[in-house]
Amino acid sequence: MPIEAPPTEVAAVIVQAPRLPPLAGEAAFSVETFDAKALSRSPRLDVALKRSPGVSLFRRTGSDAANPTIQGLSLRAVAPSGAGRALVTLDGAPQNDPFGGWVIWSALPGEGLDGAAVIRGAGAGPYGAGALTGVVALREAGARDGLSALSVSAGGRGSYRAAAALGTQNLLVVASGSSSDGYVPVRGARAGAADTPTTLSDAAISARLQGGLGQADWAVRLGAYEERRGAGLVGARSIASGGSLTLTAARAPSDEAAGWRVQAWLRSSDLKNTSVAVGAGRALTTPANDQYATPALGYGVNAAWQARSGPWSWELGADFRAAEGEVRERFRLMNGAFTRGRIAGGETLVGGAYAEAVYDGGDLLVTGGARIDGWRSSEAVRRERDLASGAVLLDLKPADNSGTTPTARFGLRHRLTGDTWLRGAAYAGFRPPSLNELHRPFRVGNDVTEANSGLTPETLYGAEAGFSGEGVLSWNLSVFYNRLDDPITNVTIGFGPGTFPTAGFIPAGGVLRQRRNAGQIEAWGIEADVSAELGAALTARAALSAVKAEVDGGASAAQLTGKRPAQTPEITITAGADWRASERLTLALDLRYEGERFEDDLNSRKLAPALGVDLRADWRVSAATEVYLAAENLLDAEIEVGETADGVESFTAPRLVRIGVSIRR
Repeated sequence: MPIEAPPTEVAAVIVQAPRLPPLAGEAAFSVETFDAKALSRSPRLDVALKRSPGVSLFRRTGSDAANPTIQGLSLRAVAPSGAGRALVTLDGAPQNDPFGGWVIWSALPGEGLDGAAVIRGAGAGPYGAGALTGVVALREAGARDGLSALSVSAGGRGSYRAAAALGTQNLLVVASGSSSDGYVPVRGARAGAADTPTTLSDAAISARLQGGLGQADWAVRLGAYEERRGAGLVGARSIASGGSLTLTAARAPSDEAAGWRVQAWLRSSDLKNTSVAVGAGRALTTPANDQYATPALGYGVNAAWQARSGPWSWELGADFRAAEGEVRERFRLMNGAFTRGRIAGGETLVGGAYAEAVYDGGDLLVTGGARIDGWRSSEAVRRERDLASGAVLLDLKPADNSGTTPTARFGLRHRLTGDTWLRGAAYAGFRPPSLNELHRPFRVGNDVTEANSGLTPETLYGAEAGFSGEGVLSWNLSVFYNRLDDPITNVTIGFGPGTFPTAGFIPAGGVLRQRRNAGQIEAWGIEADVSAELGAALTARAALSAVKAEVDGGASAAQLTGKRPAQTPEITITAGADWRASERLTLALDLRYEGERFEDDLNSRKLAPALGVDLRADWRVSAATEVYLAAENLLDAEIEVGETADGVESFTAPRLVRIGVSIRR
């Protein structure tokens, strides 16, 4: 009987999304990379990225509890704002909301990603508008037959989550959903009947269909999401929903032929958000406003052409983005009913062209690029009516605003010896105001923030220098200087109780603020990180970000001069270790310490320093499957995230223990 030959082992075919590779010049800038495993270690992508100490979440609040309007991030702690000052892209397509610039992180589950690059410093060149403090460039996972990734977990406070990525060689489908009974942000004796948990229920799905066309690849990606939240106060809640469509065609460059990418994208979103006023002693709440719809539509195109010859490579490109939207709300409660209605909104657009070139001689790399953008905010309207009679009480049509902004970036990297490098960079970037900042007033408790249709773009200028080394011990040390001109800041202009033009009545203990371009912010900083392989089974890492930032409010906000920007910590330290205790068991420890920050622009509400500790144990069942036990905020620390004008503090989540199973092929 003949002996049968052993079956031939066939490698899995993984088809990546069509994209252009970044130019080699990225190495001259401060870049941190995350692989797929690092992104999926936390159920929330923004929390996973927070392992980088330069990443700042507004009010220290992750997307497990943050209102959609503050789900952005900023880099280098340069004045974090609600929408964030960093651009987030997925294979080149912007992921920031068309109305507010925030990012709905639940729509981007880590199971569907192949990795991410965090590029610190203003992202002129191929990234363009919005990349003020940097870029988070996400890469979607490749398509393959069968199941690519699966995560299922359950934990305390009624928290459940499931996410999966699966498909064929030409189709990738990613779906996720989670729910949580949440936690009460205000604790102890200060909490009252007004305080309730920050509940959450979310779901997202996306599908990418792709194929080949000659030497090029094409892809069509569709996505949708919805999340429902309780805001931690009786009657305060939000519903965020939206969808996206991206069409991409690309050909990777080679030594024989240039590469190119053409991409068109569309994003729609809607936000329903109710706010309440908090009564004395936090005994009750009363409705303050009902933003029952915030429909918005964003769309854009981008194109790039990339070539190389010997040590030289270059890229030429252009992009265009437009957004339109409005907030529709009811407000001014009298005798148990809202008496006024408001519609406020408009349109924005920005478009530009760029050129960037790189010389990579091995030991010496030099890169430079410039771009020019035109921007416009137009069709602004703010109309208020009496709901009973329909009479128009306010009808504002602010003037259009427009301008042109040039930006550029330059960098070099030089080998000193072996794997030790010296690098330097200088850059400029800008961020136009969002529709949210221009038109949407909002309320948190008794504090009211007014919109400002006259806002102009923020512009950042910066320079940095650094040393780095690679090997068993990898390290990086950088110093930087950033100057942010015309920062959009929530400026305090009044205190309650009192009645103010446009804003109306502000209750006792409340503060009235308005978004304004307020002078300058200067920031000097140090970044350092080190990672080491301490034997075959142990790796350790540590990183530091120290930033000294100060506001010069100028004539528009002189009261802010000499103050630290709101929500800006002076020091952040992260550290961690992974220990492979056996062939099957791996233990991972992560720590994050953050110095004090101020809740408000006047530096009157101080948030105490905070230390968070996370621990995770993974038991490997097979090459692709792990069972894990994770504890978030292991020490149950009271990490302060907010403080009201009358001194009531709120905190992030207490300790949460989760158990789950993870499959990644």
